[in-house]
Amino acid sequence: MPSSEFAEPGKRKYPIPDASHARNALARVSQFGSSEEKKKIRSAVHRKYPDIQQS
Repeated sequence: MPSSEFAEPGKRKYPIPDASHARNALARVSQFGSSEEKKKIRSAVHRKYPDIQQS
């Protein structure tokens, strides 16, 4: 999977190749991510999938 398919491409964490994975990335980062990581992942998901609701 290319790095561009990850919400955090430098670390190749939180793959978001489709909306289902993007929702899962949001759920995982809300459980385990730092506040900085949460902002970064939420921003990446919103850029790629603006229709996904964020919690």
